[in-house]
Formats: sequence, C-alpha cells, structure tokens
Amino acid sequence: MSLRERQRRQIRAEIQRAAFELFAAQGFGEVTTEQIAAAAGVSASTYFRHVRSKEDLLLDPVREGGARIVTLLEERDEAESADVALAQAILTRSTSSAAQDLEQWRAAFQTAPHLLERVALITPEHRARLVELVAERMGRDAGQDSTPGLLVHLMLAAAEFGYLQWLRNSAHPEMSLAVCVEGALDAVTGERWRG
Repeated sequence: MSLRERQRRQIRAEIQRAAFELFAAQGFGEVTTEQIAAAAGVSASTYFRHVRSKEDLLLDPVREGGARIVTLLEERDEAESADVALAQAILTRSTSSAAQDLEQWRAAFQTAPHLLERVALITPEHRARLVELVAERMGRDAGQDSTPGLLVHLMLAAAEFGYLQWLRNSAHPEMSLAVCVEGALDAVTGERWRG
C-alpha cells in the first residue's frame, strides 16, 4: 500500500471515529457533517473528499469487509469444504476489529435504526467472486450449477442476520458479534454442501 493510500485510510478512520463518538453522544440525526469534520480535525472539503454521506460512515464498515472475505477465503486450506471455508472467512472478517471499536460502531449505529435495513455484507462484485471461489471448492461450474451461488447467498444472509441481531441487542453483552454471526452461520452449514 502506498503512503498516499495509508494517509487516505488514516484520515477516513479519524473521520469515522469522530462520527461514531458524536452519533453515540448526540444521535445520528442531530450531528452535522461540519461537526464531524471539526471533531476529526479536518476541513469540510477534506471531509467530502473522503466521505460520500453520513450514512456511509455507518454502513461502509460492513461493506468494506467484502474484499477481505474474498481474500480470507482464497487463503483457506483447499481441502476444507466450501461451507466451512466460507463460514470461517466470514467469521474471521466479522471479528477482526477490536471489541472497543465494534462497541463504538454499534452505539453509533443504534442512533440510526432506519439504516439497519441497508446493512449489506458485501458488494455484488465481491459476491460474484465468492461464488466463483465456492464453485471451485465444490468442483462445480458456477455458470451451470446454482448450488455454489445458493450457498454464498445463504451464508451472507445468515451473517447479515447475525450482524443485525448484534446491532439491535446492545442490552445483552453476552451476545457478541462473534456469537451472533457464528450462530447464524452454523444454522446453514452442513453435509448438504459437501460433495
């Protein structure tokens, strides 16, 4: 990664962190982009170079995980079954952030419940790549056989359900993101995907 890209990511992370703190303290609807920029120590023009909308600050952490899920699946042992490999790639990505960062994101997100319906774990491009990778693991042709695509869609839907369950239930600290996502993924793994 180039120095410019690292700097860009750092600025974006600072804006996001400032936004999460403000959203949690004041509520999503009460916070302006100008307040976020000031709290992050950047100008309004810098803010808009890095952020399309306030909504994206909350939704992008989930969306940006798609490329990482693809990479994690590519790195898994080829002998591992498609369902287990995909579930582990999703779970690893879902639990790779520090607990404090996850809690800050959840607290911010809970001030914008209208965005819960827009939680999507992955972009269409990354979803298509996952279907290709799963088809390879299953020894099937993704263009001729719908099974790999069905598995990917079910796993991602289960993981998104786990995210939503976690985002909605901050009153239950025992329900960590890992517990919610793993439970949802376990419900759709099984022998039917092996072979």
